[in-house]
Amino acid sequence: MRWVFATLLALNTGWASAESLVTGVSQDDVQITADFTGSDILVYGAVRRESPAQKDPPLHVIVTLEGPTSRVTVRQKERRFGIWVNGTATEISDVPSYFAIASTGPVSEILLPEEDQRLEIGIDRRVSVTKITADALDFPKYVAALLRIRGKSGVFSVDPRGVKLAQDTLFRADFALPANLIEGDFRVRLFLLRGGRVLDQQEQVIDVRKTGIERQLTLMAHQRPFLYGVLSLLMAAVAGWAASALFGFLRR
Repeated sequence: MRWVFATLLALNTGWASAESLVTGVSQDDVQITADFTGSDILVYGAVRRESPAQKDPPLHVIVTLEGPTSRVTVRQKERRFGIWVNGTATEISDVPSYFAIASTGPVSEILLPEEDQRLEIGIDRRVSVTKITADALDFPKYVAALLRIRGKSGVFSVDPRGVKLAQDTLFRADFALPANLIEGDFRVRLFLLRGGRVLDQQEQVIDVRKTGIERQLTLMAHQRPFLYGVLSLLMAAVAGWAASALFGFLRR
């Protein structure tokens, strides 16, 4: 009886799920060059089963793509003497430079809140759990402002129908990376859900790096800042002189 009870408990809690993910990405590295205008990433996969598929509750998939994190300062605009100026500020650490989420349905409808809190899947949950460098009773207001600003710029995006699931077996999600990417590891996370609970999850990494002269300049700027500054001044002076000489020649 104890064995039967343990088996039923495992099935109800998802411990003994007979469904798992087999996944892949179209490319595991992105090279940023002088003419880089962005890149398309395809995340694909299939559901592996050890028993016949269930029909109810329905199966769902969530895919997230997250860029390197950094500390961000969010400032509140305040009106002083009839002029809008920067007021109080809050620093939020560990904020993704890029975050996109695609799913087979609205995350709030296909994912239980406790699962979202445990795994930090949704964009609001991912940012809300980050640490702040100063106490702020109205911290949610700053988080909402950050999500709104980055959402308008396209850095953060949510597509509740971005995952195409065919016959509860094959799925794919397409992401369009912008041109202004930050170097680093982009993390792809995939979640298989049924009844709001995560049955399986996988993670893959896409390496985003500058190549060619762009990478050399970046390394020089960080490793030899004085030399980089001198060369920048020389290049600006030469460009200014060349432009002046060109306009002088055209006026003749």
